[in-house]
Amino acid sequence: MLISNDYPSYIKYMGSKSKIIDFVVDGINEVRDPGQPVLDLFSGSASLAGAVGQQTDFYSNDIQIYSGILADAYTKAWNAPGTPNSRDIINRAEAEVGRASETIQDFLPLYSRDMNLETFVSYEEKQRELIDKNFNHDWHLFLKNYSGTWWSAYQCLWIDAIRKEIENYREHPVYPVLMSSLMFAMAYCSQGTGHYAQYRDAKTISSMKDISIYRFREISQYFSRKYNEAVSLLSKKPPTNISLSSSLDFTESLNEFEGGVIYADPPYCFVHYSRFYHALETLVLYDYPELQVKGGKTVKGRYRVDRHQSPFSIRSKVSGAFQELFRGVLETDSKLVLSYSNTGMISLEELSDIANTIFRGRNMELLSMDYQHMTLGRQGIRHRDVKECLLLVK
Repeated sequence: MLISNDYPSYIKYMGSKSKIIDFVVDGINEVRDPGQPVLDLFSGSASLAGAVGQQTDFYSNDIQIYSGILADAYTKAWNAPGTPNSRDIINRAEAEVGRASETIQDFLPLYSRDMNLETFVSYEEKQRELIDKNFNHDWHLFLKNYSGTWWSAYQCLWIDAIRKEIENYREHPVYPVLMSSLMFAMAYCSQGTGHYAQYRDAKTISSMKDISIYRFREISQYFSRKYNEAVSLLSKKPPTNISLSSSLDFTESLNEFEGGVIYADPPYCFVHYSRFYHALETLVLYDYPELQVKGGKTVKGRYRVDRHQSPFSIRSKVSGAFQELFRGVLETDSKLVLSYSNTGMISLEELSDIANTIFRGRNMELLSMDYQHMTLGRQGIRHRDVKECLLLVK
């Protein structure tokens, strides 16, 4: 039997199962035979990997590459020889910040606690001009693309500098923890509501003061705090179970799995996760992506042109996507635990009809619980009451 363990949380994530992970793990235990591997088909923030990923052979998949980094931080990382000290990373990053800042002195604002709205707005607008500037040094992606948006130019200098230092440890077992800790720092220093769909503008004194809270936060402090916490929890021996992460389309991932338990937590609503978390994808890839343009200007969200569109978030495609998912599970000779809610893109009745048609003859059960779903600011509210359901196919 799998037991839900405590694990460090790295990012704010819409639809995260962290608060109901016991419900999910209980559902998996209902269908799982001892020793069977588990595939988390849409791993997202990798909560399931954090909870049970080291107790069994565990496979994490998500089309977004940052998700695999989070999963690896939970399942593959260990405190191996050569694990870096956070102070050393920060000291080297600080030297990089010092060198890079010399080239953009005119764009670094002198925020103060008592500044007026007009001055604050002018500082924000000035920093956003960096997107049109050419740079002579490497590792300037966040400085160029995101200054004056979710982060200040100074915070972006630190994101770039720490990311540069992390690259030196790409082959070390602690690499995913380093990357995930930087994701944490970005999330908790961001002036947004927890995602990166659109940053907030200071239109009133009140909004200016709220944004200012995050402008004064230091990326280095938040990174160090989370990294030190995470490393303290790591084993000094490598994990013994098989742990693999992939960034495949769900149909491709199903083709590579057989004879276990598949946990599927597809998107529930019309918003695409690639729109909400594109900055994390860019942090991991660090590939200076082409950004979406409208009317000759870069769109406010600074979205990647190549961001993924999920069929589970498109009303005309969601029914077919579930049919494809269920057929894929059937072909793997696996059991299924599907998370969905009564507020999803497809009704629970229609979902059950599709499952009954495809899994004809299989033992199925629908479990539910009342839950407050985090909306991360959408529709003007932070939470909404939903019925969270688990479809078990044994």
